[in-house]
Amino acid sequence: MTAPSTAPASSRGGRWIEHWDPENEAFWNETGEKVARRNLLFSVLSEHIGFSIWTVWSVMVLFMGPEYGLTPADKFFIVSMATLVGAVVRIPYTFAVAIFGGRNWTVVSASLLLIPTVAAFLVMEPGTSFNTFLICAMLAGIGGGNFASSMTNINAFFPLRKKGWALGLNAGGGNIGVPVVQLIGLAVIGAGGGPRALLGIYIPFIVIAAVLAWLKMDNIASLKNDTGAAKEAVKDAHTWIMSFLYIGTFGSFIGYSFAFGLVLQTQFGRTPLQSAYVTFIGPLLGSLIRPVGGALADKYGGAKITLWNYVAMAGATGIIVIASMQKSLPLFTCAFIALFVLSGLGNGSTFKMVPGIFHAKALAKGLEGEEAAAYGRRLSGATMGIIGAVGALGGLGINLAFRQSFLTVGSGTGAFVTFLAFYGVCFAVTWAVYLRRTASNTAAATATTESKPQLSYAEV
Repeated sequence: MTAPSTAPASSRGGRWIEHWDPENEAFWNETGEKVARRNLLFSVLSEHIGFSIWTVWSVMVLFMGPEYGLTPADKFFIVSMATLVGAVVRIPYTFAVAIFGGRNWTVVSASLLLIPTVAAFLVMEPGTSFNTFLICAMLAGIGGGNFASSMTNINAFFPLRKKGWALGLNAGGGNIGVPVVQLIGLAVIGAGGGPRALLGIYIPFIVIAAVLAWLKMDNIASLKNDTGAAKEAVKDAHTWIMSFLYIGTFGSFIGYSFAFGLVLQTQFGRTPLQSAYVTFIGPLLGSLIRPVGGALADKYGGAKITLWNYVAMAGATGIIVIASMQKSLPLFTCAFIALFVLSGLGNGSTFKMVPGIFHAKALAKGLEGEEAAAYGRRLSGATMGIIGAVGALGGLGINLAFRQSFLTVGSGTGAFVTFLAFYGVCFAVTWAVYLRRTASNTAAATATTESKPQLSYAEV
């Protein structure tokens, strides 16, 4: 049995694991699981801080009263641009893992969070220009990239049978950075502190996350940058189908995380403190349930969980539309929180589908064992960055939709009607691509006398 070595590779320094075979159960039980769990723990920490910095402006805008001279439309635009940058940087962050190593890039990406945090700390006061605030919010967007590099890295550490749980836990631990920064913001507001106090709290934690990643994480030497995999992923239709479905789940989660407090302030006249008391609940529950979505997908199939999750999301959105029209704050708040929970559940189930899809394609090609697993890891790792980036762009769409809805009709009702229709389309796509053919594939597999594997996505 070959244990994972952390001795330096011949051409590179640092903690490099030369042999990694998580699909081998003996290897996994003897040494692999311990190493994978350690890397998962510190990956979650760094990604958690990244999410907090990315979404810190969802809290900052609550602090920014009339003395800042910003309209609600200005505030929605500021958080929209933070969302945009966070989505775009996910693609280069994905491939940075293979260029620099997962551990090395975690150190770099965590350290980069000091730039937007210190910049905002220096300029956060009335009289600062709108453009300056906008630039600081865009700089904070780099925190959104940590998700892509972290997921690509952790995907390589775990076997297929545990990816749903591992990816769900990794992403959920990162996502929970959203409610944590909102809770800290609530504490700061309640204590009479200002936005600088909130930013100042995070600076030492960024340093701690970078140092711990340097000391405790590993790089996998075999995870080399594969431009062929990237090109193949871009050409594969499933990359874009899953990107579309991830818009519906993660795009909803991150978009609503940025917008919830602003909607409560603008549509229901809540004060910053009243908004802060509520806004953290939805992202918190949505983050905590993400690993549950991954675990359910491991057990029942990601496509099935995702399909019915979209039904529930559409139902919750319909209730929100009614509550918005009736100006019922309690019903609106409860349904919005339920929508957060469902988006978190769907985040876990959709991301579990990705490695399953490419593993199914490998089996259909006639590959078996480690060869099939390697193919799945190669393609799913390259695909995750694209899916994560496009999914995050859904958050941009949500905030721009809210901005336009408030400018046009003075409430968020119009935006929610649009979201309801979109969830219906997501349901139809999930069923048509990943579940509709299940019966026909089964019949074909039964009728044929050939041994050629059948391509079916029923269990992804």
